[in-house]
Amino acid sequence: MLNQMAFRTARVGGGLRTSFLQRRALHACHIARAVIPFKLADIGEGIKECEVIQWFVEPGARINEFDQICEVQSDKASVEITSRYTGVIKKLHYDAGDMALVGKPLVDIDTGESGEGASEVAAESSDAAPSTAAATPATPLTASASVASSTATTVSSDPSKAYQKALATPAVRRLTRELGIDIASIKGSGKGGRVMKEDVLSYQKGGSAVSDSATGSVTAATTTSTAGSRLVPLTPTQMGMFKTMTNSLSIPHFLYTDEVCLDKLMELRASVNSLLAKSPSNGVSKISYMPFFIKALSLALKDYPMVNAKVDLSGDKPAVLMRDYHNISIAMDTPNGLLVPTIKNVQDKTIVEIAADLQRLQELGMAGKLSRDDLTGGTISISNIGNVGGTYLSPVIVSEQVAIVGLGKARKLPRYNSQGDIVPEQIINASWSGDHRVLDGMTMALMADKWKAYVVDPKAMLLQLR
Repeated sequence: MLNQMAFRTARVGGGLRTSFLQRRALHACHIARAVIPFKLADIGEGIKECEVIQWFVEPGARINEFDQICEVQSDKASVEITSRYTGVIKKLHYDAGDMALVGKPLVDIDTGESGEGASEVAAESSDAAPSTAAATPATPLTASASVASSTATTVSSDPSKAYQKALATPAVRRLTRELGIDIASIKGSGKGGRVMKEDVLSYQKGGSAVSDSATGSVTAATTTSTAGSRLVPLTPTQMGMFKTMTNSLSIPHFLYTDEVCLDKLMELRASVNSLLAKSPSNGVSKISYMPFFIKALSLALKDYPMVNAKVDLSGDKPAVLMRDYHNISIAMDTPNGLLVPTIKNVQDKTIVEIAADLQRLQELGMAGKLSRDDLTGGTISISNIGNVGGTYLSPVIVSEQVAIVGLGKARKLPRYNSQGDIVPEQIINASWSGDHRVLDGMTMALMADKWKAYVVDPKAMLLQLR
């Protein structure tokens, strides 16, 4: 058809023929493949940057919509980023270990779109991630992380190895970078081939660290060392703690402590575990003391809701936001550092349901897979240092909360009973911190005493359970 049209226009006149061919040429020049910058979207909580833990793609790789692109670690959680487009990866804007900025391109993707379609896709990509044009230059963390990643870069003789997915927590990846070891060279002993900390240390101790002669790669130290000292950049988790605790310590704290007898709770727990061993519930076959502590706290908060409140400074005058739901945060020591995940709506849950949630959060915390939702929304916190042997502490209030309790190690101590005889009792110390801007010592003492009553005589909780 096109040839016939061209022939007919030629018979009418050369001018028309020339005009038609020019139009064809002009139309052809608009057909261009679109390369879309895929930007790191805002993952919430005001996070401005994330560490790139690992890439699942490499330049030239074809991906489909919803395919995994990379894993990033913020100061709160590890997140796997998936593609919004189908196409071919053209460029990676960061190396593993770099700090990626929210709103800036992670990768360039050739979508194969053209003309108006390409413009629409580009606009959609731009809308998907908020602009950071107003952002300031790199913060000290970004600068330090950039220095660390540039000195830790490993240039492998196998180009595909740099993009190979190796199962490991962010803490283990960070350790390999500090030691100058290519994680892809380590055989993992964990589940599914996951590389564990012990694997890395064993690899280094065996003298098989990556070297030019062994693997054809070039490595350098990740830290700046001078005369027996070294400068180590903060990890994303440490940076999160740095910011959070700096803000939290601007709150005027007061401390209230008391001791609590666990004898009756120990008996009840033993009975409950005997039942669960025969018939597990909600995936729980054994329960610790913590679910009882958590439920007792929720019951006490019903009578003293101010301890569950939040200071609101958004208006012209300070106010207090009262919250009917009890989202109780639990401080945990994980391979990534101190994290404080939250068990939501404790007021509506049984002790076994609380135990199931706690077990889930502990497993995710150890695997470095806690989500942003797991780590946000808390209304009051519990910190248990008993497993490391401490007895008293002065816990720091978490942002957007007004109280926290720290629990010490259980110890067998001599105490007087009601008849005046000395008897051995299992005792823990509970240390409460309160925000003195809105909480007074009397309110905190009454609430703490209510919580203590439930723990000392856990049968009293039965009268309150729904």
